[in-house]
Amino acid sequence: MAQITPYQKDILSLFHQGNFLASLNTGNILVAGATGLIGSCIIDILMANPDKGYHVYAAGRNRKRAQDKFSLYWEDEYFSFIEMDVTQPLQGDITFDYIIDAASNASPNFFKTSPVEVILSNINGVSHLANYGKNHGLQRMVYISSGEIYGEGNGQEFSEKDSGYVDCASLRACYPSSKRAAETLCVAYAEEYHIDIVIARLCHTYGPGFTESDNRVYAQFIRNVLQNEDIVLKSKGLQYRSWLYVIDAAHAILQLLLNGKNKNAYNVANENSNITIRQLAELIAESTGHRVIFDIPNDALQGNTTPITKASFNTSKIQAIGWKPLFNIKEGINHTIESVKKV
Repeated sequence: MAQITPYQKDILSLFHQGNFLASLNTGNILVAGATGLIGSCIIDILMANPDKGYHVYAAGRNRKRAQDKFSLYWEDEYFSFIEMDVTQPLQGDITFDYIIDAASNASPNFFKTSPVEVILSNINGVSHLANYGKNHGLQRMVYISSGEIYGEGNGQEFSEKDSGYVDCASLRACYPSSKRAAETLCVAYAEEYHIDIVIARLCHTYGPGFTESDNRVYAQFIRNVLQNEDIVLKSKGLQYRSWLYVIDAAHAILQLLLNGKNKNAYNVANENSNITIRQLAELIAESTGHRVIFDIPNDALQGNTTPITKASFNTSKIQAIGWKPLFNIKEGINHTIESVKKV
C-alpha cells in the first residue's frame, strides 16, 4: 500500500475540526481545469469529504493525465471525468449545481508560446461555462482569477478595490489582461442573466501537483534540488510576492463557493508568507542541503517574467467569511518537496 504523503495528510486535516463542507451535501459539482495544480487539489478535498453526497465531475482535455492523477477515485460512485476544452461550447444536458472554473494556463512558458490560447481559455472559458450554467440550473459559479490583475502598484498591499498598471501592449499581458476581462465578464453575466458568480483572486500558489512543463519559479527550484542541483538565479531575486500553499488556496475557493457574496472578488493569500524570489530559493535550497548561486547576465531581459516588483494582498475580506490559511511558507514548501519525493 502506498505511503500517505504530507499533502494528503494536510487535506485530511481540513476536516479534523469539523466538516466545513457539511452544507454542500447534494448536487453536481463541475471542476474545469481539473488536472491543474489548483483544480486537482479542489477535487482531492471534495473527494476526501467523509460525508459527501454530491457528485464530482472533473473536466479536462487529457483523459490519460486525469486517470493517472485521479486513480484513487476513478471508479468511485461519486466521481466522473468529462473530456472537455472550455474554449469550446459545452455539450450535454447534465445539471451542474456548482461550477468552479480553474481552467487557465498559469505557467509563464504558455504566455510566450500560446498567448492567444491563454486569452481564450480565460474569456471563452467564462462565457461557455456561464452560458451552459444559465441554461442548466446553475446555483453558483466560482471563477479563479489571479492577483496579477492588480499589475504594478504603489508598493502597498492590494485590497479588492485597487488597480495598478499593466502594459496591455505587451505579450505577457495576455494573462493579467484576460483575467481582468474575465472578471468583468463574470459580473456582466451575474447582472444581465442573474447568475450567481464569485471571484477568487489568488496570489502565487504552490504545491506538489505541478507538471514537468510548469516553469513557475517554485517548480523550477524544486526540480533543481530534487535532481541534486543547486538553484541558479539569473537575477537578484528581489521581486516580493505573497505565496500560498495549494491546499489553503483550494480551501479558500470552496469557502467562497459556500459563503462568498455574488458579484464580489476576494483576495486569497497568506499575509504571513510574503517573501522575495531570492528568499524562496534560499528556503527551498536550505531545506534540501543545496545552495543558491547567482549567474546574472549583463544583458538580462525580462522575457516572460512578470515586471511587478511587489505584490502582497489584504485578505480581511475573505477572512471575514471564515477562512484563514493553515500552513506557513516553510511548512508548505517542506510538505510539497516531501510529497513530490514520495510520489
